[in-house]
Amino acid sequence: MKLDIGIDTRDREAIAGGLSKLLADSYTLYLKTHNYHWNVTGPMFNTLHVMFETQYTELATAVDEIAERIRALGIKAPASYSAFSALTKITEGSGDESAEEMIRQLVIGQETVARTAREAFPAAEKANDEPSADLLTQRMQVHEKNAWMLRSMLA
Repeated sequence: MKLDIGIDTRDREAIAGGLSKLLADSYTLYLKTHNYHWNVTGPMFNTLHVMFETQYTELATAVDEIAERIRALGIKAPASYSAFSALTKITEGSGDESAEEMIRQLVIGQETVARTAREAFPAAEKANDEPSADLLTQRMQVHEKNAWMLRSMLA
């Protein structure tokens, strides 16, 4: 059955393209944050362990919402490591980083995801795709706040 939600195919594809990049960045940041949750050590262990868990749990919900929005637009969502690897701007972490370096790397990751959401916004706005624009606005807000919280832990 033909999809008819009031957004033409070209616009839906452009929006889904931006959301796919956001999905890849979000999933890669999820993995990185989960890695750091498992492997953080040092005097800030408990604080960081809990903070990282809060952040990766939120990201796990977000990736599902982003993928479902892509599907609602009638586009197949990327869903493999190779697809995410080709789309993401986030670098992987080894888990061997110091606690302070983990924080630094997650600040960079959170800011990267915020920028990716911001870059995807104009296509949604142009097509009057309020649900995608709302999702992108929420993602920017979450990632900017997380980056601030993490950044505040650095000297």
